[in-house]
Amino acid sequence: MNNVQTVITAIRGMTNDEINQVVEAIKLQRTYNARQTARALSVGDTVQFEGRNGRVTGTVEKINQKTVIVNSLSGKWKVTASMLKQMA
Repeated sequence: MNNVQTVITAIRGMTNDEINQVVEAIKLQRTYNARQTARALSVGDTVQFEGRNGRVTGTVEKINQKTVIVNSLSGKWKVTASMLKQMA
């Protein structure tokens, strides 16, 4: 059984308070991941992410704490940093 299945099985046996603790831990980890990614980026970097209409490639225009403004051919996007993939 992989880690995801193990966690799902564990969640099924939890109380509401325990589930709330898990949700809080997930939120904190997402924030940590987004900030780590944002720190690794610089203005002018080329990045890629999955948008509603497919893959979008653009350049970093501004870096906030959790989000990044990406300028692409299809316009400007405010994207959570953890969704971005830096292009070489």
